[in-house]
Amino acid sequence: MATELDRWVEFSFDCLPLRSVNRVDVPLDASPKYRQLCERVKAAIEHHGAHNTYFLYNARCKYHLVNDDRRGTLEFEFHGTVFTDSADLKTERCDLEVTLLGETCDWLTQPVVDWFSETVRQGVITEFDRYISAGDLQQTRDRIEKIQQASDEADGFVGMYL
Repeated sequence: MATELDRWVEFSFDCLPLRSVNRVDVPLDASPKYRQLCERVKAAIEHHGAHNTYFLYNARCKYHLVNDDRRGTLEFEFHGTVFTDSADLKTERCDLEVTLLGETCDWLTQPVVDWFSETVRQGVITEFDRYISAGDLQQTRDRIEKIQQASDEADGFVGMYL
C-alpha cells in the first residue's frame, strides 16, 4: 500500500547562483573533478550570463516506474543552468545536460531514455519552483551576501576561491 511519503520521482541538486561567482579562473592545484566543475560554471556564465541564472550540479533524478526498487527504476545525473524571472520567484526554463546513470528496466529502449531525459528537464523546472518556495534560494542568497560582506570588510580577501 502506497503512503503519502512514497516518492515516485526523487530529485537532488546543489545550486550555485551565477551572480555570486566573482572569479572564473581555475585554481592551478584543482582536482580534475573540481576543474571540470569550474569549467562548466565558466561556460554557463559565458553562454547565459549571471543575472537570474543558477548552475545546478551534483544533481540526480530517479524515477520509480513500478513499486519495486529492484525493477523499474531509471536514474539520471544532470548539470546545467536554470533561468528564473526577474524577481527570482518562478523558474522560466533550463538548459541541462542529462545522462542516464543507471536503470533496472530490462524493457528500456533508447526512445524511452530520450523521452525521460526531456522529462528530467521538465521536472527540474517544477523542483526548482519548489526550491524557491521552500526558501532555499533565499538562504543561498543570504549566505552569498555574508561571504561578500566579509570579503568587502577584508579588502576583498577572505580566502582562496570562496
